[in-house]
Amino acid sequence: MNTLRNSVQLIGHLGKTPELITLEKGRLVAKATLATHETYTSNNGEHITNTHWHKLVAWGPLAENMSKILEKGTTVLVKGKLVTRSYEDKNGIPKTITEILVSDFMKMKKEQVA
Repeated sequence: MNTLRNSVQLIGHLGKTPELITLEKGRLVAKATLATHETYTSNNGEHITNTHWHKLVAWGPLAENMSKILEKGTTVLVKGKLVTRSYEDKNGIPKTITEILVSDFMKMKKEQVA
């Protein structure tokens, strides 16, 4: 049950092809963005679509696989957990970022997406 405490699963479209970065000592990290959409009808009958962008981060062999298999526009299911980190930008302004630390992913076919 502990794994349910911080668990996220999303299906969306990649906003960019995963960027694979090799760090010191050969450690691999992949970064990408995922767009999810929600559509609803307003009180006046207008169809509204809201798009939410999520930052994805994957490490090691998973990062390498993501960079080989996925590309911009791909529909993908990602599983992972939310992580938050803080830093100061180049102007010394504090920033906080929430990312999804990906533990698994699956490239989806159009017929798999409802």
